[in-house]
Amino acid sequence: MEQGIQPLNPIAVDLGPITVHWYGLIIGLGVLLGLFIAVREAERRGLDKETFIDVILFAVPAAIICARIYYVFFQWDFYSQNPGQIIKIWEGGIAIHGAIIGSVLTGYIFSKVKKISFWKLVDIAAPGLLIGQAIGRWGNFMNQEAYGGEVSRSFLESTLHLPDFIVNQMYINGVYHHPTFLYESLWNLAGVVLLILIRRTSLRTGEIFLSYLIWYSIGRYFIEGMRTDSLMLTENLRIAQVISIASIAAAILIWIYRRKTGQSAKKYLES
Repeated sequence: MEQGIQPLNPIAVDLGPITVHWYGLIIGLGVLLGLFIAVREAERRGLDKETFIDVILFAVPAAIICARIYYVFFQWDFYSQNPGQIIKIWEGGIAIHGAIIGSVLTGYIFSKVKKISFWKLVDIAAPGLLIGQAIGRWGNFMNQEAYGGEVSRSFLESTLHLPDFIVNQMYINGVYHHPTFLYESLWNLAGVVLLILIRRTSLRTGEIFLSYLIWYSIGRYFIEGMRTDSLMLTENLRIAQVISIASIAAAILIWIYRRKTGQSAKKYLES
């Protein structure tokens, strides 16, 4: 390591038997802010905020569990030999695609049980999901994960104009890396602004959420191609890129199908 450069401490609080990691705190902050944004929009759309809080209470644990299962599944060669590591989510290893799958499935089941519109539910949740993902990437930053290929320090300082605390944290295993966590975080924040703007237009029910899937997946596809710590399906095929392409295609097909069949006849602002 270059002289004087030390990574940030991933542990926020160490009280002996109780250790609190920045990763968990940052993920929690993302969840809370996402929930705050979603609840405010739910009230504007005439959905009882208690109902929305209820679905979050189920969706968050389901998202975390599915995110971990997803990650462990694709890293089974390691975890089959180290089963004690499976529960250590505070050390990283939360796959966002797994979290999306878990939260959407929970929302679908909840909507059927409570007899409310699934599409209205996920439309309201979409900006909150994206801001949660944007904040959550800073948990990866604290753990020095979700980074890209090798770059020079001058690239980070002079080209990207990043502050020292980010530049130094990107010094991993003797080299500097692309801060792909930051690229994705900024892409997601831009997506939050986009979703908030387009939900004021004449888009129909379900299309805010489908826009979220398309936006996030486009950014994830290209940013994932820069990463050096991707989950791999084959030697040259990144799992996240496959899922991103599939998500874009599915979102577009569902969008067209719902329009053609009249399932999205009602506009979002009318729902």
